[in-house]
Amino acid sequence: MPINVLMPALSPTMEKGNLAKWLKKEGDTIKSGDVLAEIETDKATMEVEAVDEGVLAKIVVPEGTADVPVNDLIAIIAGEGEDVKAAASGGGATAPAPKAAAAEAPKEAKAEAAAAEKGYGVNPGAAPAPAASAPASSGGRIAASPLARRLAKEAGLDLAAIQGSGPHGRIVERDVLAAKSGGAPKAAAAPQAAAAAPKAAAAPAPSMSDDQVKKLFAEGSYEEVPHDGMRKTIAKRLLEAKQTIPHFYLTIDCQLDALLALREQINAAAPVTDGKPAYKLSVNDFVIKAHALALKRVPEANVSWTDGAMLKHKHADVGVAVSIPGGLITPIIRDACHKSLSAISNEMKDYAARAKARKLKPEEYQGGTTAVSNLGMFGVKDFAAIVNPPHATILAVGAGEKRPVVKADGTLGVATVMSVTLSTDHRAVDGALGAELMAAFKQLIENPMGMLV
Repeated sequence: MPINVLMPALSPTMEKGNLAKWLKKEGDTIKSGDVLAEIETDKATMEVEAVDEGVLAKIVVPEGTADVPVNDLIAIIAGEGEDVKAAASGGGATAPAPKAAAAEAPKEAKAEAAAAEKGYGVNPGAAPAPAASAPASSGGRIAASPLARRLAKEAGLDLAAIQGSGPHGRIVERDVLAAKSGGAPKAAAAPQAAAAAPKAAAAPAPSMSDDQVKKLFAEGSYEEVPHDGMRKTIAKRLLEAKQTIPHFYLTIDCQLDALLALREQINAAAPVTDGKPAYKLSVNDFVIKAHALALKRVPEANVSWTDGAMLKHKHADVGVAVSIPGGLITPIIRDACHKSLSAISNEMKDYAARAKARKLKPEEYQGGTTAVSNLGMFGVKDFAAIVNPPHATILAVGAGEKRPVVKADGTLGVATVMSVTLSTDHRAVDGALGAELMAAFKQLIENPMGMLV
């Protein structure tokens, strides 16, 4: 039976992707684990691996095609012993319905219909279909999505020991994540229950339409640049954040002179290999470490809000905003409070380089428990950032600058001062709790030797 290759969901929030490049051509022999194609999401370029063996009989979606919906048919593989021409001509018979019809169907029904086929790209966030009589493995191969295989491999988990909750027992992302945490995957709500649940309030319509805005400017006086996927995603998520999260802001000033002196000493002592120092610490590296340690000292602020419960995190995973062409991305320094400053520095340099090339993996920029946005290098004195859910806090860091200060003995002096603003989700972090977190952060920044122990 021909194997339908579907556009995969490379992250829980992915709805569409650009098919950037085919790495296999029609007639090539395919083995499990072979990289078939490169898919561009709004944040990164990801590789799609084969989970079945056979011959690539037909490429349905040519490379360079933009906005291919998740679960759409993109290629057909002829199984072992199958006639390649017959597979290419008949394999698409069970492909998803045309886009016009699919757009009218509920998303749950579309996901179930696409997942019922033997193929790739089952949406990990979709409700699982009822268990079928078909086994989870066939012919010695375990049925699992490419994302699930990748996560299991990185975690060192045996797929054979994981119970699949996807269609026909297929192992999907939530099953691997549940196995990593030692729990069982929770069944998604039934489509009927989802349909009965009240819909979220629709975003208010813009005050002016596109045409109304354009009419305010003389024709030919502007260039119209269409939004790309990243800009659309940033706009959607930040709009939702400002509309649904009650923001609360706290600003403090931190003196940096001790930190700058320590940074200079540490960098001067860095070992040199092939003419290059092993590390070069930045002020931002100290900020990341201090924020993570402050959250460990004030664990009640290291949380995420859900409607049913408060999630108290055991680790301080700090997302760091990185500017890239067309937008920004927040790679995450996991368990930052337990990492050395040099490790944080080198990890951030690697993330920043790969972020600009759009080569970050979803697990490297999704999640996290808090975030840091530093515009000090651009000379910005202070600003307030928007909380990025599921985070409950984000730290906005301004430039260090010479300012007059009153010393402990009451005399005037000059110090290098940095303004820092904490934005909080007031549902999760109240004013007093946020103030306690900022006090811990300030103490660490102004006494940086405490970050070395």
